Amino acid sequence: MEKELKNILKNLKLNEDTISTILGGLVIIIIGLLIFNYFKSINPQGEITQEAAQEENSQTKPGDVELVEDNGKNVPKGLPTTYTVQKGDHLWKIAENFYNSGYNWVDIAQVNNLTTPNSIEVNQKLIIPKVEVKQATITVQKTKDTIDSTSYTVQKGDHLWEIAVRSYGDGFAWNKIYTANRELIGNNPSLVEAGMVLTIPR
Repeated sequence: MEKELKNILKNLKLNEDTISTILGGLVIIIIGLLIFNYFKSINPQGEITQEAAQEENSQTKPGDVELVEDNGKNVPKGLPTTYTVQKGDHLWKIAENFYNSGYNWVDIAQVNNLTTPNSIEVNQKLIIPKVEVKQATITVQKTKDTIDSTSYTVQKGDHLWEIAVRSYGDGFAWNKIYTANRELIGNNPSLVEAGMVLTIPR
């Protein structure tokens, strides 16, 4: 055993130049691959491609959207584009990132033919259309049953639209409540059960 080990060490010493050459070649190949992947993510104009910008897109904060005028309408700059769904995404959040308005989720659902808008999947590709930024189009006066607190216990017959009307005077804001309580409600926002204690974002 000792003799074999000495022979291996002797051979390694004799082939030290060869081993150094092989290791040096491997380092050069790895560096070449890294450089190739970097330039592959950049188009001929030097702009980062949509695929390379996915992570950045997912980090976009509401308020970062730059609006431009197009035929008398305010539309976000850089649309249309495509977006790859990330973990934790839902249409309201994606719409806020691209339009600064969650209300544009309906445009994303429509252009992508989403029959169940609450069931988008990680890595699903979505078209983000070039449309005007939506604001609340329907507001309802708060009633005597107004919810002013930061939490609400669901009663029999309640649904998120009605709770949003009572909380904000705006039924379209149901998604804000759903987003804050998604873990409690689950994937179907229409299934709120009596006794659930919902957080009402303020």
